[in-house]
Amino acid sequence: MPHLESMVFKEITARLTDNVLHIQFNRPHKKNAMNLTLVEEVMQCFERVEYMNNLRVVVIQGSHGNFCAGGDISDMHLSSLSESEREDTIWHFNRSFGRMITQVKHSATPVIAVVEGAVLGGGFGLACVADITIACDSAFFALPETGLGVIPAQIAPFVASRIGIDQTKRLALTGEKLNAEQALRLGLVHGICQTNAISEQVNKEIARIKQCAPQANSNTKRLLLGLNNTPLEQILDGAATAFVKSLTSEEGVEGTQAFIQKRKPSWCE
Repeated sequence: MPHLESMVFKEITARLTDNVLHIQFNRPHKKNAMNLTLVEEVMQCFERVEYMNNLRVVVIQGSHGNFCAGGDISDMHLSSLSESEREDTIWHFNRSFGRMITQVKHSATPVIAVVEGAVLGGGFGLACVADITIACDSAFFALPETGLGVIPAQIAPFVASRIGIDQTKRLALTGEKLNAEQALRLGLVHGICQTNAISEQVNKEIARIKQCAPQANSNTKRLLLGLNNTPLEQILDGAATAFVKSLTSEEGVEGTQAFIQKRKPSWCE
């Protein structure tokens, strides 16, 4: 598997700096709507993320004032395909997006999404799976699929997990557009900043994450992601076992000693 630094991408840029991977969508002429190439390139990044032991954070954002305006099938040349080929092609694209967004959600590395401008359809769904989502005050959010005669197929479970089924139904059945303040009240995003303060706000979140032990963060994500699919007693038994392992791990020993010695632990950057 080639290293991320040696890979050349067409629809995204990927930059590794100070143990932080910055992924930026680069389709400004389409408001960063995702075609199959972009989806596959993001998946390639996250496949490698799982092997990058020193990586602390992944930051995902758009370019030229927009996060992502949803999906884009305009370059698939569907009109030249038979009906069955057309259906297979669309199914593959739709399902590939679902695999990508699942990858992002279940990444062991904390993921920050920085959203501005259009956050629509698939972009809305992607914002819902980031561990921390920061919205610029220019951001607007909507699930426009039903207005186009289709359904928010792959993103619906992730949106409902973030803001609840009732709010998801309301937004999906009306196509209502939300501003950043409304998204904050729904719990879709975790904070709002002005466009000229994006870098400052992102750096603050990165610094906070870097104060926490990387393996402890990964294990915490794994624990929280399993809450909805596991009986409570099994969750608590597993959590107790994980706590013992964390306390006796190198990170646990270092964190405890640092607390006693009134110093920062070794992982703080």
